[in-house]
Amino acid sequence: MLLFTPGPTPVPQNVRNAMSDETMHHRTPEFEAIFEKTRKYLFELFKSDEVIMLSSSGTGAMEAAVVNLCHKTLLNVNSGKFGERFGKIAEAHGLGNIEIKNEWDTPVSVEAVVEAIKNNPEIDALAVQISESAGGLRHPVEAIAKAVKEINPNIMIIADGITAVGVEKIDITNIDCLIAGSQKALMLPPGLAILGLSSAAIEKIGKGKGYYFNLATEIKSQRKNTTAWTAATTLTIGLLEILETIEKNGGLEKLYEETKSRADAVKASLEAIGLHIYPKTPALSMTTIDDENASQIRKMLKNDFGVNVAGGQDHLEGKIFRINQMGLIPPYEIAWVVNSIELSLAKLGRRAYNGEANRVFNEKYFRVGV
Repeated sequence: MLLFTPGPTPVPQNVRNAMSDETMHHRTPEFEAIFEKTRKYLFELFKSDEVIMLSSSGTGAMEAAVVNLCHKTLLNVNSGKFGERFGKIAEAHGLGNIEIKNEWDTPVSVEAVVEAIKNNPEIDALAVQISESAGGLRHPVEAIAKAVKEINPNIMIIADGITAVGVEKIDITNIDCLIAGSQKALMLPPGLAILGLSSAAIEKIGKGKGYYFNLATEIKSQRKNTTAWTAATTLTIGLLEILETIEKNGGLEKLYEETKSRADAVKASLEAIGLHIYPKTPALSMTTIDDENASQIRKMLKNDFGVNVAGGQDHLEGKIFRINQMGLIPPYEIAWVVNSIELSLAKLGRRAYNGEANRVFNEKYFRVGV
């Protein structure tokens, strides 16, 4: 079965091998050496002033960011389940919350954020997804962060990059907290979250808030190449392996280039056979199709062609399907996916199969004739 859900993504064999070795104790010089080396790679990936690894899902990192960086009122952008989650976290901790809500195919505008900031002086943090994976949407986060900082440089910008880090180069100039999760472009099992922090964020964190998710406690420990609490040793070993693999395969720039080429080729191939891209501004992390036969297509892909893609949630259940573009994906695998989608349309009597999806994908991805 080819796993093409936008998280968890497939874990490469060499990474599985690295994680299958004997269990290592986290309070040892051997693990501290691994931790130190992993941190160096993460600084290169995040380009931030500090990086913190947490033994949690991405939601844990979202909560840690809100608790430590929002002291008054959080402004969150809700264009999907994960943007909505930021608001729920704020409310759970008794913080003020203002929400900008759009349909799941619609990015937030810079103007809407600026208006909310100007009308609500209590806002001291903004939380927004770079890639909102509920619908495969890309928000203009860099432009939003710049505009907010021009109004009030003390407002903390929390950017959920769980389906963006490792997918594309992110301008963090005005971002104070960039969040990643292990099970996306980093091609690991779930359970490890990472935050890249600015110097301004570290200053606001101060002594930190909370207990397990107290980022001040973690900063102090991780600068000594250890963790405040039990480290996710196996996942950290896997993370080092995948970061080394990316480097051996040509580095981050090549990874970004291949991801974009793949996403562009898939989009073009599926549009060529009459399918519609759901979000108005598609993220590179996944290709999202809205279609009246979405559930049937997903079922055929899994049962007839050995391809597992994700569906939609809430009001989009049965109305969309999402194809992962994150990580080190062999071209022949994604070519099989688009070919299988065309075959599924033929089985549904929607169009005669003629290999158009594969032809367009190959021409665009491999730049045939360019």
